[in-house]
Amino acid sequence: MADIVIPADLLPTDGRFGCGPSKIRGAQLESLVTRGATILGTSHRQKPVKDLVGSVRQGIADLFQVPDGYEVVLGNGGSTAFWDAAAFGLIERRAENLSFGEFGSKFAKAAAAPWLEAPHVVEAPGGSLAALEPVEGVDVYAYPHNETSTGVMAPVVRADGDPGALTVVDATSAAGGAAFDVEATDVYYFAPQKNFASDGGLWLALFSPAAIERVERIAASDRYIPEFLSLQNAVDNSRLNQTLNTPALATLLLLDDQVRWINESGGIAWADARTKQSSGTVYDWAASVDFATPFVSEPSHRSQVVATIDLDDAVDAKAVAVTLRANGIVDTEPYRKLGRNQLRIATFTAIEPGDVAQLTKAIEYVVGELPR
Repeated sequence: MADIVIPADLLPTDGRFGCGPSKIRGAQLESLVTRGATILGTSHRQKPVKDLVGSVRQGIADLFQVPDGYEVVLGNGGSTAFWDAAAFGLIERRAENLSFGEFGSKFAKAAAAPWLEAPHVVEAPGGSLAALEPVEGVDVYAYPHNETSTGVMAPVVRADGDPGALTVVDATSAAGGAAFDVEATDVYYFAPQKNFASDGGLWLALFSPAAIERVERIAASDRYIPEFLSLQNAVDNSRLNQTLNTPALATLLLLDDQVRWINESGGIAWADARTKQSSGTVYDWAASVDFATPFVSEPSHRSQVVATIDLDDAVDAKAVAVTLRANGIVDTEPYRKLGRNQLRIATFTAIEPGDVAQLTKAIEYVVGELPR
């Protein structure tokens, strides 16, 4: 396995295809060194860092063409912290959670907080998509835009529920790589370690006026909300271009550079076309060989940023991934909890479509060299 040498002409120029943290472009690292020389190690309450946060917020607003009244909010802790923050400060009584992978199931667990009514959870088996169900009394409908674990992508649509119900979308692995209608959501939140090619520990979100009003109303109630998980604190601090606690400045610098790059390259429409091209290469390749099949059987549900490909039982996917890693192509292993004979390939915005094409050639070569 590991002694198989893939010919150089079949190798991608960059072998990083992991689903997060994801590939960081060389230009981002160069910018981190030059810009970071005057920002890293300085106070996060002073103008240079506030200007950096402001640049990120404005860049995100420009990228998603945020409608009037929507606000770009950010906070410490990543998407995992946001699930808990939503349970404290966004869900008023009860949530509906779509669970068709890890992101959705974990938010559903957070929404089962003891001060809330039990969430209405709509589950679907791995590789398939759950659908929204209008339920009386639900005030937050929550679902992932993309499931990194399974490679299923959901359409971004507003829930048809009670008046005032909010639509909350986990976009951690889709944001910055897929186009959508912002007005179909009340909260579209994400961490920056996927398409935005940065590091974790930060969450960002697009909040509608209705979502801001909900946050303010719950914050003014007698509900206990920890300071760190207070969405009101996040909104107030974001308006000052800062976070409640000290943010990782390197994360902000990498994020800011990636947002600038996407905007200057053509914005979200450009990024959307780029990830569709890359993922399409993988799916088309899988259809052209006799040992690979897309895990997601319904084509319209297949992710454009994470392609999950099942291999025939005669081909050991683990051996393929080990061999690829020995040749500098890393992080193609499947999500551990799925337990499938599978490869998982990120096609995020920073990943060159040409490298994705080379990856398929490398996989085909390895499979041809392995005993079957």
